[in-house]
Amino acid sequence: MLFDLQQILELADAKKIAVGAFNVNTLQGVQAVLEAAEELKQPVILQFAPVHGAFIDLDILGPIMVDLAEKAQVPVCVHLDHGEELSILHQALEIGFTSVMYDGSMLPYEENVAYTRLAVDMAAEYGASVEAEIGAMGREEFSSLGESGEAEALSSTYTDPDQAEEFVDETGVDALACSFGTVHGLYLTEPCLDFERIKEIRDKIGIPIVMHGGSGVSDEDFRKCIENGVRKINYYTYMAKAGGEYVKEMLSKSEGPAFFHDISVWGKEAMKEDIKKAIKVFSNL
Repeated sequence: MLFDLQQILELADAKKIAVGAFNVNTLQGVQAVLEAAEELKQPVILQFAPVHGAFIDLDILGPIMVDLAEKAQVPVCVHLDHGEELSILHQALEIGFTSVMYDGSMLPYEENVAYTRLAVDMAAEYGASVEAEIGAMGREEFSSLGESGEAEALSSTYTDPDQAEEFVDETGVDALACSFGTVHGLYLTEPCLDFERIKEIRDKIGIPIVMHGGSGVSDEDFRKCIENGVRKINYYTYMAKAGGEYVKEMLSKSEGPAFFHDISVWGKEAMKEDIKKAIKVFSNL
């Protein structure tokens, strides 16, 4: 069942949970996310990040995501993650995505506002929702283990609650990705999350907060974030790592030739189990 982001997050708000937003770049990833959500009977967000275009084109995987989401037995939002150009937002909307993220967080504030407004107007023509971002989480959407200079999130990059309120008022977005101590990729140090900042921002903006850089955060910290107003949690790195590590384990145990069809099944099943664990935490199951 295909829904937009606003509808999915209204449901999450009513239940005081967060919906997992899982990035995918293979058919097996799409299947793992939807099978996990259906087994747990929970809504889910299926999303594609343009940085993953290095693995597969949006024009190839996008229609598959939309088709399988429509056939799913649970509410599914198909979302474009971290769209930095209006052209790729348009591409996703034409494919049938029900939500897009315009990421102008690296732009001066006024430009971010202006471009986000254009994104909101564009998405409205398709009946789609818009997520935006202010603050900085660092790194790209896949693992950046070993990069220097990002071991700690600097408080100067955290989202300012007053600016967040102004931004939402000026743009009319449906959800806001905020910086409060998470980073993308694998953590190099223990994350230090500012829970009070989350609550203050949510109280001011009145719309759901999105948590990027969710992989590696403890279950307890996830629950605290949700208690304070987070309703969408992006998740990719540890899911992909779970699939890869299980494939390594199975290959080390197997004798004879290795067949790719076996590898793809192993990876999908391991990712699905990791996704189920995440959904259980996010949904307080």
